[in-house]
Formats: sequence, C-alpha cells, structure tokens
Amino acid sequence: MKKRIYGIFTILLFLAGTSTLRADEGMWLVNAINSALEKKMQERGLELPAGEIYNADAPGTALCDAVVSLDFGCTGSIISENGLLITNHHCAYSDVFSLSTPQKNYLEDGFWAFSDREEIPIPGKRALLLKKVIDVTQEVEEMLAEAEKEGKPLGSRKLGYLMEKKYSGSEGLEAWFSSMWKGSRYYISLYKVYTDIRLVASPPVCSAAFGGDIDNWEWPQHKCDFAMYRIYTAPDGSPATYNEENVPLKPLKSLKISLNGYKPGDFTMVIGFPGRTDRYASSFSVDFDCRVNLPVSNEIRGRQMEIVKGWMDRDPVTRLKYSDYFFSLSNVQELNEGQVRCYRRFGTVNSKRSQEKDLQEWIRSDDGRQQRWGNLMENLERAYLNSESIRERATLFRETIVRGMRLSRYATRISSLGKDRDCRKAELRLREVLDKTGREAFSELDMQVERDLFRYAFTTYCSGIGEEWLGDYQKSLVIKNSLIAGKQRLGEIADSLWDASFLTDSTRFAAFALRKPSVAECRQDPLLRFLGEVSIAKFNRERDEAEGETLIPELEKEYARALYRMRLEQGVPQYPDANSTMRISYGTVGPVEPFDGVICSWQSTTKGILEKYDPASYDFNLNDRLLDLYRRGDPGRWSKGYLPVDFLTDNDITGGNSGSPVLNSKGELIGLAFDGNKESLASDAEYNPGYNKCVCVDIRFVLWTLGEYAGMDRIIEELGL
Repeated sequence: MKKRIYGIFTILLFLAGTSTLRADEGMWLVNAINSALEKKMQERGLELPAGEIYNADAPGTALCDAVVSLDFGCTGSIISENGLLITNHHCAYSDVFSLSTPQKNYLEDGFWAFSDREEIPIPGKRALLLKKVIDVTQEVEEMLAEAEKEGKPLGSRKLGYLMEKKYSGSEGLEAWFSSMWKGSRYYISLYKVYTDIRLVASPPVCSAAFGGDIDNWEWPQHKCDFAMYRIYTAPDGSPATYNEENVPLKPLKSLKISLNGYKPGDFTMVIGFPGRTDRYASSFSVDFDCRVNLPVSNEIRGRQMEIVKGWMDRDPVTRLKYSDYFFSLSNVQELNEGQVRCYRRFGTVNSKRSQEKDLQEWIRSDDGRQQRWGNLMENLERAYLNSESIRERATLFRETIVRGMRLSRYATRISSLGKDRDCRKAELRLREVLDKTGREAFSELDMQVERDLFRYAFTTYCSGIGEEWLGDYQKSLVIKNSLIAGKQRLGEIADSLWDASFLTDSTRFAAFALRKPSVAECRQDPLLRFLGEVSIAKFNRERDEAEGETLIPELEKEYARALYRMRLEQGVPQYPDANSTMRISYGTVGPVEPFDGVICSWQSTTKGILEKYDPASYDFNLNDRLLDLYRRGDPGRWSKGYLPVDFLTDNDITGGNSGSPVLNSKGELIGLAFDGNKESLASDAEYNPGYNKCVCVDIRFVLWTLGEYAGMDRIIEELGL
C-alpha cells in the first residue's frame, strides 16, 4: 500500500491547526541568521534565540556545536557525553558493506557493538566539527584586484588554495574556502577534524532500508534509517588517528532527545551540510538537463540497474559484492528521473524564463548594468544551442565508458601507466598495479556481471557516439562498409574483446602476469586498446572547439551574480546555493497532497510495515525477529498505542542533509532527515511550496530498535533514557 488516505476529520484537524502556517524555503547560512530571520522562525514556533543555534563569537555552546559533517557527504549529530554520533544507515552503508563478509554479513544481519571493545574503527572516516565561519569577501576582492592589476588573474582553485593555506593550522583547525552566489561573497569555515571514528550500531537492511528501491523518494516510507558511530580522541582530548589508548570524545555540546513526539503544525528545524543546489541556474541550463543530459544518463543507468539486479537476485554472494554499487547507482538514477518529471510537471523552465524577464528589465534600467549584462541572455541561449551535440555525446561517453562497469577502474590504472615518460618507473609501477588488480578485481567483482555491463556499454557507445568519434582501432572493430554495425553484431564484437582480454579471467590474468609483461604488452590487450582509444582529451578538444561551450561556466556565473545583485537591491531575502557549508532550514510537521484530491498523512507506523510485508520480495521481507515484534505491536515505553516510524516536514533539504538532526522548537532531537519525496525532485533548481517534503525517521523508532530489537541497553543508558 503506497498511499494511505485519511478521513475528513483528520484533514480538518490538520487544517485547523495550521491555517496560518506555510512552508518557507531556504537553506540559510548558520553564521548569517539575522534578526529578521530569527523573528520569522520564532513566528513559526521557535522557542530559542538565534545565539543558541550558532554563536562562535560568544561564550557558551550552541546547537551547531553538536552537528558534524561526515566527509561532506552526510551529516551526523552528537547525542551523548561520550562522543556517540548518530546519522543515517545509508550514510554508513559503504562502511558496513566494507566490513561484511559471507560469514559475517552486517548488511543483512545488522551490527551491534555490545561493549566499547567491539566498536570497529573505520579507516579513512572523518568527522568535521564546525568551529567558526569568517566572512573574507573584502580580503578576496582585494587579492583579485591586485592580481588583475599585476596581469596575473587568480583562478578559483588557486584562490581557494591560498585562502585555505592562510587560515589552516590556526588552533589546529582545518580551513575550507567557499564562494557564495558564484563569487559575490566568500567565506572561510574552520573545522576541528576527528579521524578515529568507530562503528557502534547498524540495523539490518530489512529494517533500515525496508521498501528498498521501490519506496525510495516515496511516501509513506517505513525505514529505520539510522546508524551510530563514536568519535575517539587522544587521552588529552585532541584529534588523533586510531590508537587503542584513545578515549571517547568529550564534546562541548550534545543534543537532548525528546520523547514527546510531535503533531501537525509543530515547528521543526534541520541543521546540516547540504551538498549542492543550482537554484541560480538559468532556464537554458535547466532546459538542457531536462531535454538532453538527464534523459541520456537515465536510460543508460536504468539498463545498468536491470543488469546488476538480475544477477543480485540470483545469488546472495553477488548481492553482497554489488549491493554498495547498486545502492549508489539506483539512488542517483531515481533522483534524475524524478527531476525530469518534476521539471516538466511544475514548469520549472517557464518559471525560470519569467524570472529572466524581470532580470532583463532590471538590467536595461541602468547603463552600467546594461554594459555588463546587456547581452547575457542572448549569449547564454547561443552557447547552449551551439554546444548541445557535444554535451550530449559527452554524457553518453561518461555513462558508458567512464563508469559503465566497475572493471573500468582497473583497466584505467594499467592504461595510464603508458603516459609515464620514465619507462623504468612505469615498469616498476606496473608490477604493483598488476599485483593489486589480481588481489582485488577477482575477489571484489563478479566477471559475469562485468561482462554484461561491458557488452551493454560497448554496444550503446559504438551505436550512439557517431563514426567521427571512433579511433582507428575502434573503427576496425565496428565499422563495415562504412556503416556502424548492428547492435547484435556489436554484442558479438564486445564478447570477443572480453574473451581475449587477460583482465577478465583469473586464469588468463595469472598466466599473463607470470610472464612479467611490459607496459606496451599490456596496452596491446584488445579490451585495454578499445578503452584506451576513448580519449577524454579528445572530448575536451571537441568541446572547446564548439562555439560557446567554453563560455557557459562564465556566463552562468554572471547570470547568478546579476540575479543576486537584483534581489539584493530590491531587499529580497536570499540564501546561496548549497555547497556543503553548514545550513539551517525551518518548517513544520504536516501531510503532503501529491496530486489533486490525494492527501497523505504526516506519519507512518509499524502497521504500515506489516501491510507492505512480502516474504517473496527482497525489498519488503523481514527477518523472523522483526516480524514477530511488529506483529506483537508493543511499542514498549517509547510510545502509546502505536509505534511511529517516519514522519514528514516541509524543511528545505537536499543531498548532504542525510542524517541531519530534526529538532523541535526547543532544539531537542525528534528525528533524522533521510529522504525527500518524488514531488520535491525539482528542488535542485527551484523550490515548490507545498510539494517539497523532508522524510524523517522518528527518534522513538530508532530507540525501540536499539532497545527492544537489538538489546543495546548500554546505549539506552548512555543516552540517559
């Protein structure tokens, strides 16, 4: 049952309680909460002053001191005085995957550390705690002006490097440089970085990812999407690499958990590190994505998912090997498909064009603006039109050859050795690469899956890229009588390349490596020859030659700057596009009306899990213990009458917000943000009030899973519950 319709009494109850409320868009910089924004949040129900959210320059602690970036991919929050950190399960998925074996499959069975000694360190994992944000706009503008005066313009990368070098190291902090509104303002964020991060808890996928791919971006959902880590430090409290002598972090601030729940209309606040939005993009950019770029990549990724899933469903060992790959593939593909649908449904391109009419009038009303931006729209339209073909082919190239199969990364490692001018160094490096490939490729990959992925990538690339893009060796393989070979024949050619390659069979690989081949011999491998002849440099050269293509980044930058300046002069409150800096969004709990006449409740419960339960479906199956507990229907001490699972708010979020704490009006933790709804997928380019929803896991469901299901009493006690 995908949508649950509730009675008229429930709807009226919601409307009566929230008639004066509406969604407010915005991922606001935490360091820029002014009095106007503070007042708006308090009008919506916030009971805290802004200084208790972020106050780097004042004594005491704030909520932001407990919010953590996990490698700028996800968000987490500290919830105990011993460095316990909570985030989403899908943020920890790769870590749990890397620890899993057929004998100890933590993905399927869950992972629970019943003592500190059982907590597993995760190599390479980093947790970054924001300490301060500094506005460096004036300093940067002076540097840029001086560089231009000297005839040595500063590129964005060098500028970022110089600024981060200047500010890093201060009090042991790491500096990150950020440009806002495409260079209209600049900030430095200072972080304390912790590298001894250990896994504490991770529920099985049948709980954390219940509904799997099918329920992704849907509502209602019934996922217990959480995982827990612990941050460790040196005995003196300073950041340190893993050591048995390290101790749990004693944080400045930890979030308090609320067990009081929520109701429609209640204030909610999300603090996190959203990764990327492009709401200052032009209509030409959105139109290109909607018509060309996303449809090409969506079709290819959809077929790749079918191939991988077909093999995963046949064999549990293959499922374990490819679960992480499939997870990342499907998440992006569904997001992109939803974007295209929502761009069309909500008329995003037309909305952008209307905005551009206002912008054009503003530009024409001033001679200085006319001189700088008078031809901006015309130039953008021409640049996108002239470069459409090359950009479409570049997408095809990227989705098939660059990331069309996991084996490609091993092939690239070997092929790239031929570019080393030092032959002796290349030969020595080859020994290392072959040894690593032999150890990793045939244990991590299933060559049956890779063969099917390559066959699809080969046939799609060769039949779609055009003869003029093929190299000499490729032409000798696929062109006959000056025509591109049919797909069936291309499939046969792909199979012959695969069967002749030393890289695709463990026996052939071992025999080939034993001969101690040269780099030149490796590069004569038919599969490597084909992949090696696909040159990124060629694509870049063709792209540069396309009239207007190289102008697009600069034109889009000027468009964003003009839009920012217009809104600034008109006194319109505005926030910059998400760029992995800490942001705050505010909203309320409430239902969603995805289509006319359809209203879905703001909350799901364990009753819905049993409604969806299907032992014949991997995505909707449950292990015996969970099934028994759900059927008993006992929420324990965490709720009354029913056990809440997930809930909806209208907080403005995007990728990177996963794992962000969802806080009530008092700043207490009531849940974790883990997804959006399908109706929100145009939000990278434009926020649509009423449709943009944040899907959250209820903290009481998390605690029930920890206590009643897993028996993690030590964590419940640590949380003071």
